[in-house]
Amino acid sequence: MRFLTILMITLFTQSQIYGGEPKMTEKSLAQSNKIYQFEMKTIDGESFDFENLKNKVVLIVNVASKCGFTGQYKGLQKIYQKFKDKGFIIIGIPSNSFGNQEPGTAEEIKSFCELNYNVSFPILEKSSVNGENAIPLYQFLTDKKLHPKTGGKISWNFNKFLVDNNGYVIERFSSFTKPESVKIVNAIQMALENE
Repeated sequence: MRFLTILMITLFTQSQIYGGEPKMTEKSLAQSNKIYQFEMKTIDGESFDFENLKNKVVLIVNVASKCGFTGQYKGLQKIYQKFKDKGFIIIGIPSNSFGNQEPGTAEEIKSFCELNYNVSFPILEKSSVNGENAIPLYQFLTDKKLHPKTGGKISWNFNKFLVDNNGYVIERFSSFTKPESVKIVNAIQMALENE
């Protein structure tokens, strides 16, 4: 018993000295680079588990209803319709992080998307995408260490992250790149072909 007590004290002391963080294995590190670790709520308050996105190509977009780029909802819906039966999905995440351009309630946002743009892709809960209050998904997406090529601060509404069917972020597009542009359409097609 005395030996067990000493062992526990030693382990506790070591964890305090070395920060208490377990070393990440290659497997856990690879998993931490994928989007499947996240869970959020939909605009309706239902659970949305990113695990269900396995084997799908995903475009994640921070959206807003009162922005100069809001018309991109039309293009997003267009490419969603074009590729949804081939294993592609768009995830819209409303955010009021820029210029108070998404002030509405969940119900107002949902109605706006449906009435004005016939949006049928998933819209998740209104969230912060920048700074200290950024949700875990956006802390992950913008992390430069995890994603040297695509990481970095969100510049404005309608930044777009393309995720392959293994859960890895492979491309990022600015607000100025329209969803139906050749650049984005080609990237989606390539991701869908690379199974």
